[in-house]
Amino acid sequence: MTGVPVVALDPLFDGGEITWSVFGVVAIKVVVAFAFLLVAVMLYIWGMRKVIADMQNRIGPNRAGPFGVLQTLADGIKLFFKEQSIPSSADRPVFRLAPYLSIMPAFLMFCVVPVGGRVSILGHETYLQVVDLPVGALFVLAMSGLGVYGIMLAGWASGSKYPLLGSVRATAQLLSYEAAFGLAVLGVLIQAGTLSTRGIVDEQAWDGWASFATEWYWAAAFVPFVIFLIAATAETNHPPFDLVEAEQELVGGFNTEYTGIRFAIFFLAEFMNVITMSAIATTLFLGGPSGPGLGFLAADNVVNVWLMPVFWFLVKVLALLYCTIWVRASLPRMRYDRLMALGWKYLIEVAVLWVLVSAALVVAREEGWNVWVVTPIVAAAALGAFGVLYLCMPRPGEHVEEFR
Repeated sequence: MTGVPVVALDPLFDGGEITWSVFGVVAIKVVVAFAFLLVAVMLYIWGMRKVIADMQNRIGPNRAGPFGVLQTLADGIKLFFKEQSIPSSADRPVFRLAPYLSIMPAFLMFCVVPVGGRVSILGHETYLQVVDLPVGALFVLAMSGLGVYGIMLAGWASGSKYPLLGSVRATAQLLSYEAAFGLAVLGVLIQAGTLSTRGIVDEQAWDGWASFATEWYWAAAFVPFVIFLIAATAETNHPPFDLVEAEQELVGGFNTEYTGIRFAIFFLAEFMNVITMSAIATTLFLGGPSGPGLGFLAADNVVNVWLMPVFWFLVKVLALLYCTIWVRASLPRMRYDRLMALGWKYLIEVAVLWVLVSAALVVAREEGWNVWVVTPIVAAAALGAFGVLYLCMPRPGEHVEEFR
């Protein structure tokens, strides 16, 4: 396997050719990333059950394995051996393919997430990241949009009106929040000046505890950070945005006709998306794996090179995942019209205005203007524009009589 030119940012491909050892490094990273996501989903579901049980003064899973940690694995094994039924009116090839179309985008998005720094694997220098694309942020946006195809095809291929209605509702929800999601990512790209996820993390490199507020983009792009979290929650069908599976209205939604392991794959994709979105939020806004090392050890020590970046990355992801569980346990499901109004009437407008504000501040810094003077002027203009937009919006129930 020689003579194949490769254009990439990863030092693994500095030689410009793919050898068998390079192929082995890539294969190891892919397998480890996929195994990590599968184990992370299992532990996340267990943690969600235990945390919500603690919030509701219950015990939670405590039978399968220590502290019930194997309960999710037991549920998966049970579903794997259950009967696989397909409706007679279903489009069988598409019906079988749809679950996998839902899970692949979540895994592919995780592939561009930097988990650690520059390490050595099989004698090759490489990043602790499956692939470092020059357009990693655009790849994330593309994969987040592709996730809707699995849901849409599942509802359509079932050959029943109820799954079809559920998939149409899901498509409308995901597309509505995709715009706000993309604008939130754009707010970070303006600050970073690069599309590479590795480049975004490098721009947030750790340089003392002041980096937490001055280098990481959660402060410089706080509004996109909040919009990203809301839009990502809606895109992953996570409560309180779980209208895709509103069983009291849709008889289960797009996955009504699925059973056994195919049914489980949809939920695996949903929880994998939650973990992936938390990892992307960590990459874009919280510095990724950047954090303090152990000062009493050398900078090139294996602990500081391998363990500490991964440790800080996991701490940040776990903090965001805990917040998702907290939201799930605290907020009721939104009404569908309120869900759509939040996305179209508020998030998109605020995100567009923040892009303008962020661009103005970046230009001000580059041109050497007085940021302390420019910032209040731009912020006041943005707030005034949003106020005008808000006053022009129809109030709830304003056109009810006209509609009747």
